[in-house]
Amino acid sequence: MATAAAISSLLLLLLPSLFIPICGLPDAKTEAQFAKRAHMKLKQKVSHLHFYFHDVVSGRNATAVRVTDPVTDSPSAFGMITMMDDLLTLGPEPTSRPVGRAQGMYASASQQELGFLMAMNLVFTEGKYNGSVLTVLGRNPPFHQVREMPVVGGSGLFRFARGFAQAQTHWLDMKSGDAVVEYSVYAMHY
Repeated sequence: MATAAAISSLLLLLLPSLFIPICGLPDAKTEAQFAKRAHMKLKQKVSHLHFYFHDVVSGRNATAVRVTDPVTDSPSAFGMITMMDDLLTLGPEPTSRPVGRAQGMYASASQQELGFLMAMNLVFTEGKYNGSVLTVLGRNPPFHQVREMPVVGGSGLFRFARGFAQAQTHWLDMKSGDAVVEYSVYAMHY
């Protein structure tokens, strides 16, 4: 005769298998059928976007704000974290036509040189891509001439996005820290 503890253990093992069919979770066959139908209907595209990123860290209208200071007095500013909501424009001038915002953060993650961990959403607000977002996550050493960071996802017209973003400093004020960075982004998406 089974003990109460053995019956409780058996019920705990069986409960998930009893619960899953009730909730209507898909089985492997259903998931495979969905994936096949979705893939047949979707056609992969490649988009090239070119814009300028305006990182303003000084003055009353700053678009990037330091939220932590460096942990040591190091030349790499190791440990510094900055949140941003930077303007994206068609041209390098701040008065150029706006196309979106770069929203996210960059953190100094290197002890040897200035090297940022960039985690940002490129939120497009104009034209064909209005309402769509590309997500960039990668290493950005800002004193290198050209930096490449991966595009890891997206939404809207950029669903299932992957690709890369190349950044090149267009203008930098060493005293204030303000910068304009030229971006060239290639994204594959459906």
